[in-house]
Amino acid sequence: MADPSSYRPRPGEIPDSPGVYKFRDEHRRVIYVGKAKSLRQRLANYFQPLASLHPRTATMVTTAASVEWTVVSTEVEALQLEYSWIKEFDPRFNVKYRDDKSYPYLAVTLNEEIPRVQVMRGHKKKGVRYFGPYAHAWAIRETVDLMLRVFPVRTCSAGVFRNAASAGRPCLLGYIGKCSAPCVGRVTPEEHRELADDFCDFMAGRTGTYLRRLEKQMMLAAEDMEYEKAARLRDDIEALRKAMEKNAVVLADATDADLIALAEDELEAAVQIFHVRGGRVRGQRGWVTDKVEAVDTAGLVEHALQQLYGEESGDAVPKEVLVPALPEDDGAVTAWLSGRRGSNVSLRIPQRGDKKALMETVARNAQQALVLHKTKRASDLTTRSRALEEIAEALDLDSAPLRIECFDISHLQGEDIVASMVVFEDGLPRKSEFRRFQIKGRVGDTQIWHGEGQDDVRSMHEVISRRFRRYLAEKERTGEWGDGEVPADAPEDDGRPKRFAYPPQLVVVDGGQPQVAAARRALDELGIDDVAVCGLAKRLEEVWLPGDDDPVVLPRSSEGLYLLQRVRDAAHDFAIRYQRSKRSKRIRTSPLDAVPGLGETRKQALIKHFGSVKRLRQATIDQICEVPGMGRKTAEAVAVALAQAAPAAPAVNTATGEIMEDDGGTTA
Repeated sequence: MADPSSYRPRPGEIPDSPGVYKFRDEHRRVIYVGKAKSLRQRLANYFQPLASLHPRTATMVTTAASVEWTVVSTEVEALQLEYSWIKEFDPRFNVKYRDDKSYPYLAVTLNEEIPRVQVMRGHKKKGVRYFGPYAHAWAIRETVDLMLRVFPVRTCSAGVFRNAASAGRPCLLGYIGKCSAPCVGRVTPEEHRELADDFCDFMAGRTGTYLRRLEKQMMLAAEDMEYEKAARLRDDIEALRKAMEKNAVVLADATDADLIALAEDELEAAVQIFHVRGGRVRGQRGWVTDKVEAVDTAGLVEHALQQLYGEESGDAVPKEVLVPALPEDDGAVTAWLSGRRGSNVSLRIPQRGDKKALMETVARNAQQALVLHKTKRASDLTTRSRALEEIAEALDLDSAPLRIECFDISHLQGEDIVASMVVFEDGLPRKSEFRRFQIKGRVGDTQIWHGEGQDDVRSMHEVISRRFRRYLAEKERTGEWGDGEVPADAPEDDGRPKRFAYPPQLVVVDGGQPQVAAARRALDELGIDDVAVCGLAKRLEEVWLPGDDDPVVLPRSSEGLYLLQRVRDAAHDFAIRYQRSKRSKRIRTSPLDAVPGLGETRKQALIKHFGSVKRLRQATIDQICEVPGMGRKTAEAVAVALAQAAPAAPAVNTATGEIMEDDGGTTA
């Protein structure tokens, strides 16, 4: 635990101007990012006596080891830079909303020649018109199914579209009237685009004009005694009204607005957003966050606005944003939102009428979301804490292992030997720090074995050595050991997470005594004595410790054993996937790959001409020269490469046991 006075800037060093500041820990990781109108006044608040600070703020300043700042010219620039740094550094003490899913949107791909209506998630693409977000994809499909009767826009994938065009027959939707079938020319691309534009206009809320037009056409058809046409139009109107009923009118003045409401307690906060377009609720979304910093409602609102609009622009930012409390510097936030939209944005608290009533509905949804989240999460938090405590007690550790790394070796009969490293922090996987290794049979510049055959023990020794050599190299580079001074030629540390930069409290290996001994020996050789090691053997799920003849047997119902199993299984799955990908890549290789100067085009030409590698191997140099683009020198190199390469083992039909000849279209 650091003393904040040890890194407190001297009086007069901090400028009295707007800016953004970063607190870093002893490993130079950025742990907190903040902004201020006056850096001097804001930073002074962090260096008060610890007893007068909020407990979360006190935890942050004692975890930090240094503070630095960047001066900007305006408060809007400070807001933008703060958002960028939070996204870049992912500081552990900043509020981060956990959005556990990518919300689906109804998208119309107007950037394509033949626009398509589909469900889309993730980042928005240029030229695509989005409606939503929706809570569930099935809600989009129900809406689209109703509207395709009136707006028969293409919904098929590019592959289905090409197949229908080449076959000259539309898909099922084309036959039942829910697609205008541009693939077979029933409508021109221009006519289909008009349908897509009408679809977008209707979804954007311009419904009255279109419905009145359909009603007029229905009446004219009835007057002309075209009763079938009138009945079809009547059904179209009914389908559109059903689609409209799914988004009831909530604001009579056709408002475009986002309403944001919060529900919070001392530890967590839930935010809910209703997207209102054309007076109708077009979508809903929400997040939950741990209040890891001392932040009030206004601060939570500001963080929510950053999360919601930080990557948006244009019409995705509405004209009006309604919130339960204004941010501390609402003028800067409003200017930032207006800049992202490209026109004025109103940020305010609704005081009366329909908007206030709708805000109360959003707030009730936020409260329900928080209650539901706490119901689900309470047991998870308790269980993970208990699991870490059980592991610490069973392995006689000084404290709970908040960071656990697990290593596993994978190979197929001694070939394609690989290793995996998975990381769990606070009992949860941190997938961004998962790593994989290709076993080389060496540590540093020293050849220790040839890497052939099945030897998990030596492989484990190698991978542990390589991982912690990288860790020691990072410590040396940043001056965290030795004399504690950073080398003069060391590059500037930017605070981004470094690969292998942070040590675990516990290393878990997949295996028993031999693997554990190899891991401990690798750490001892590097002089690392503050990292605990254990192994989890699959046969009886026994936990092995270095130097012990008997395993530690945890109860089958132990949460600690369950967590170790999850860590071990994650490492095993990660290693298996990597090993399979390497094996598949090796199987796809061809003897022709070794021919210098032979590119992919001429490889394919050879295979196409002879039909298979086997027949190519039987060809003479003169026959190879007959292939277009093949000179005699290259043909000779091909013949030599194929003669030197051992023929592949024959394929066997596992159902009949029959050996299949390699006369088919084997690819190069």
